[in-house]
Amino acid sequence: MTRKVLLVDDDAAVREALAQTLELNDLDVVACGSFVAAKDHITPAFEGIIVSDIRMPGRDGFHLLDYARGADEELPVVLLTGEGDIPMAVKAMSQGAFDFLEKPCAPADFLPVLERALKTRALVLENRRLKHQLETGDPAARLLFGTSPQAKEMRQRVRAVAPTGAEVLVTGAPGSGISKVAEVIHLMSPAAQGPFVKRPAAGLAAETVAELCQEAAGGSLFLDEVQALTEAAQYALLAQLEQGGGVRIIAGSSADLAELAQSGRFSADLFYRLDVMRVRIPSLAERPGDIPVLFRHYVAQAAEQAGIEAPEISQEHLAALMAQDWPGNARSLMSAAMRFVLGMPEEASAAAGLGLAEQMAQVERSLLIAALGRANGRAAAAAEALKLPRKTFYDKLARYGIRPEDYRR
Repeated sequence: MTRKVLLVDDDAAVREALAQTLELNDLDVVACGSFVAAKDHITPAFEGIIVSDIRMPGRDGFHLLDYARGADEELPVVLLTGEGDIPMAVKAMSQGAFDFLEKPCAPADFLPVLERALKTRALVLENRRLKHQLETGDPAARLLFGTSPQAKEMRQRVRAVAPTGAEVLVTGAPGSGISKVAEVIHLMSPAAQGPFVKRPAAGLAAETVAELCQEAAGGSLFLDEVQALTEAAQYALLAQLEQGGGVRIIAGSSADLAELAQSGRFSADLFYRLDVMRVRIPSLAERPGDIPVLFRHYVAQAAEQAGIEAPEISQEHLAALMAQDWPGNARSLMSAAMRFVLGMPEEASAAAGLGLAEQMAQVERSLLIAALGRANGRAAAAAEALKLPRKTFYDKLARYGIRPEDYRR
């Protein structure tokens, strides 16, 4: 969350005292003695909030408020005065001030107001980034959310794979969004104008496989959980791949197809034909930092579907979500967002009921898994990234039942 505060006060002693209070509370302060000195910082791109005295020589706090509202009407401005009265407070709020405080301000009164303003600003900026991404990005940017290194790496992999036209195997844990990634690969491929046909592999007859390939000709056929194909359907699909036919096959699987092929439970020939290009979707456990971004998106989506206004999401709620395991990945987070919108956020309340030790343990486990995911399952590299001795790292893995090999790509 942004921690920047533009502090404007013509009284040097007051300015210095306020700046010191803010800095002692981990806020990044830009201090200015006048509107003229501050105005170059007041732009829509400014990531923080403004705290300004009202009574200043020349351009006063009301002028600064008007200027800030003109630059960005969603930029919070908190006004201060040593001579405050009710009419002045009413005027400040009616003109769009975020809040109004009388000097001298006790930290106990001052800091909570700034924290609320900072949270408001952070939410505004994140919503703008997402909207910009939706309006200007390619399908990978518009449809595959997340700001973590793992999410960025996945999007880059999709961008590299999509134009090739080769068969693709999309892998990931259950609920991780395999079908969504498959659709993005199609949308970014040369066959994007062709049909995108998707079917669950379970129960498909051999003759149905041939029919689906004809239906998807000129486009892409996505078979979800391809390991569920019957033996006859596997051979039918292999035959279609060998003879061509103008259709790209995108297969999805939450199982280890390589292990199934090696043990004879899946056609090895078909596996190697499908595994020309591979895209792996990282689990939420590997990228807990993406949970707030995804949850906010799903809440907005659920509120729109329900035809109601999206409720405010507190930082405490997001922290509670990040402290949980999400074995159902994006699908379960999406369900949690729907329940949150409908007023039934049981996951966060359950997490909030945990003691500090339990919550810290969940966060530690998430960090260990995220480090292994970034290091492609290499324990030594993950331990080094976390600045942990190897023995300590392995002890923690054993405590949480984490296996490095589960995070190798």
